[in-house]
Amino acid sequence: MASNARLLFPLVLICFCTVTIAKEGPFLPNSVILPVTKDIATHQYVTQIYIGDQPLAPTKLVIDITGSSSWIDSAHLLSSSGHPRPFGCFSLQCSLAEANSCTRPSRTSRNTCTLEAENPITNMVTRGELTEDIIAVQVTDGIKTGLASVPHFLFSYVPALLLRGLGDGVKGVLGLGNTRISLPSQVADAFSFQRTFSLCLSSSNGALIAGEIPYVLPHNNDVAKSLMYTPLVFREGSKVQGYYINVKSIKINGKKLSINESLLSVNQEGVGGTKISTTVPSTTMVSTLYNTFIKAYIKAAIGMNMTMAPPVAPFGICFRSEGLEANRDASNVPIIDLVLQSEMVKWRIEGRNSLVQVNDKVMCLGFLDGGSSSKDSVVLGGYQLEDNLLEFKLGTKMLGFSALAMGHTTCSNLRSSYIPREAF
Repeated sequence: MASNARLLFPLVLICFCTVTIAKEGPFLPNSVILPVTKDIATHQYVTQIYIGDQPLAPTKLVIDITGSSSWIDSAHLLSSSGHPRPFGCFSLQCSLAEANSCTRPSRTSRNTCTLEAENPITNMVTRGELTEDIIAVQVTDGIKTGLASVPHFLFSYVPALLLRGLGDGVKGVLGLGNTRISLPSQVADAFSFQRTFSLCLSSSNGALIAGEIPYVLPHNNDVAKSLMYTPLVFREGSKVQGYYINVKSIKINGKKLSINESLLSVNQEGVGGTKISTTVPSTTMVSTLYNTFIKAYIKAAIGMNMTMAPPVAPFGICFRSEGLEANRDASNVPIIDLVLQSEMVKWRIEGRNSLVQVNDKVMCLGFLDGGSSSKDSVVLGGYQLEDNLLEFKLGTKMLGFSALAMGHTTCSNLRSSYIPREAF
C-alpha cells in the first residue's frame, strides 16, 4: 500500500481512513487497539483517542459497553484542532444514527439532527447534536503498529454538565453498543474489518481491540485456544443496546443454587437476564437472587475455614484476609460458576474476581444487592470482568470468553504485546 494511502469503503456511509507509520512504513491493519486504564478514584475504565487534524488532541473517554453512540464535551471539541460538522434531520448520517429529534441551534438557521446522550454513571440524559470529525486511533497488523485517521467519525457533542461524575480529565463516553454508529461498527466500516471487538479490562493497564487479531502472547501463549463461546442476547425493541448472556444456573463449589432460574434469562417482556457492564464497578443481583446467593457463599466459605468480618461499605459480606492474600486464585475460597448453554460451558469466577481487598485485614465479596425492582436480574460488573478476555462477534451474535489468570497471564500482558509504550 502506498504511503498515506486512502481507502474508500462505501458501506451505507462513505468512509475512508489514512494509515501512517512514522518508523516502519505503511501497512494494512487488521485491528484497532486502544489502551484502557482504570481510574482508581471512580473505578471507571478509560481509553484515549485523538481528535482533529494537526496537532492531534488527546481525548479521554469512559468506555460504555452498552452505549449506542459516543459523545464528547462540546467545549473540549471546539477548543481542539477538529472541525465538527453537524447534520440535518434528513441526512443519511441522521438516518444511520436512528435519531428521532431535531433542533434549531442558534448558530445556524437549519434544523440539526440530535441524539439522546446519557451519562452511564449518573444516568443524566440530555440531547447532543450529531456531528462528524477526524479521529486518530492506534492500529496494528499483529506485528507493526501506528496511528490511523478516520475522517468521518460520527458522535454527538454535548454540554459540559453531562461530564459530572466522570473521572478526572475525562471528556466524554465511548459507546460500544450493537448499533451502526458505535465505535466497533464505525471502525469496521472504515477499515473493512469484521464487526468484532474484544475487551480485556485490568486493574491497571488493559486493552480494547476492534477487528481481528491473533491472541498470541509471550511464551507462545495462544489465548484464542482457550476461548469458549456462548450466544449474545439482545432485548428486542429496547433503546438500551446492552449485551446479555443466557445463564442457566449458578453454582458455588459445584453445588447448584436453588433459585428461580427464569430470572437469569430475558423474558418476553424484556425483563430479567444477565447483562455485561463496564460502568457498574461490581456485580449486582436482584434482591431475591442475591439473598440466596450470599447464604450459599457464606456456607461454602465457613466450610473452607474462612472467618467473617464486619461489612465494609458498599459490600455486605466480608472476611478476614489472613491467609488469603497470596492464594486468591487458588482453592481456598469458594468457586462461582455461571452455567451457560450446557454444563460444559461455564463462566468461572475465582478469588481474583470474587473477593475485593478493602484494607490490610479484610476482603469482601464483590457482589452487591441490586434491589427488588431491578430490570436486569444480574449485571456483571467491571471487577468480575478484569483479566478476562471477552470477544464480541456482532455478526454472529456470539461471545467468546477466557479467564487469562487461569493461564498465568493478564490483560496487561495483552496490552503490552500490541501497544507501543509511548502510546500508554
